[in-house]
Amino acid sequence: MVRKIIHIDMDCFYASVEMRRHPELKNVPMAVGGSVQNRGVLSTCNYPAREYGLHSAMPTFQAMRLCPQLVLLPVDMNLYKAESEEIFKIFYRYTNRIEGLSLDEAFLDVTGSDMHNGSASLIAQEIRETIFKERNGITASAGIAPNKFLAKIASDWNKPNGQWTIRPEEVESFTANLPMEKIPGVGKVCKQKLLSKGVTLCKDILPFSREELVADFGSFGNALYDFARGIDNRRVSSSQIRKSISTENTFPKDLRGWKDCESELRTIYFEFLRRANRFIERESQKTFPAFHCFVKIKYADFQSTTIERTFPDASWKRFSSLFRERYDENRKVRLLGAGIRLDKISEDVDSMQTDLF
Repeated sequence: MVRKIIHIDMDCFYASVEMRRHPELKNVPMAVGGSVQNRGVLSTCNYPAREYGLHSAMPTFQAMRLCPQLVLLPVDMNLYKAESEEIFKIFYRYTNRIEGLSLDEAFLDVTGSDMHNGSASLIAQEIRETIFKERNGITASAGIAPNKFLAKIASDWNKPNGQWTIRPEEVESFTANLPMEKIPGVGKVCKQKLLSKGVTLCKDILPFSREELVADFGSFGNALYDFARGIDNRRVSSSQIRKSISTENTFPKDLRGWKDCESELRTIYFEFLRRANRFIERESQKTFPAFHCFVKIKYADFQSTTIERTFPDASWKRFSSLFRERYDENRKVRLLGAGIRLDKISEDVDSMQTDLF
């Protein structure tokens, strides 16, 4: 049976919730995020603000330069979580197979549904209309496709407050002309490697065999091979598994030098440790074969780098060694982070108990 997957993506969700609370801001540039004084970034912004080139994750000081009249509101996470819960209740009227990606984004598997004679497009349309009506003007966009990869891309095709359907017979032609960076996992390094092989679109990957791609890109070569053909067999997973435990901090003043950076990273590490131990207490039966540790560094020019490696433990010396390997002492540091990835645990190390440290 051909699967019918819907990807729902709320339109500038935090900003939409705030505009409902402050209707006078609907037609003026506004954003939700951290202040300039705290060296914050935008969580999201409304569409009038986007006309000035603003976008999520943009440093607030830069946003204010581009749009001096910007109305900036602080993040009210409790409000957004409450609104998200109400929206997810609407999702559950249509299917129990729901995979929440964030407060404002989810996959819904409606394969085999009798609603609207099984039309996933009409189901998505009704969901969007219901959200708009019951949540007082909050809008959503949707993508409908035979798999998660294409449904997520399609939801961005007709934003805001629209939807796009990719039918099974359209998968091959639609995927062929997608830019390669639309493939999940293709970052800057992978993109440059693909460009060196003459690959700019998904169809350019097709001449390469699976074996060739695995030889060049490791296990990710399998994903490249499948995604370039519009193939994605991942299920809509109703039980969300936490993928990482981490802590990071943006500093009021840029750091410079090993001593200051390692001192701050050590503080961050112990906060990460507290969170990790709390997670372990909840997952009392959990065993960890190994620990995929990572350190993140963001420099003053906003360029980021992350180094990660698998170790038999997650002690401070592991994180310190990662930092020393990657840190560029000639550059000032704006942000540091440390954590472990739970979705990349190596099975090659003997199983260890939860007393990790």
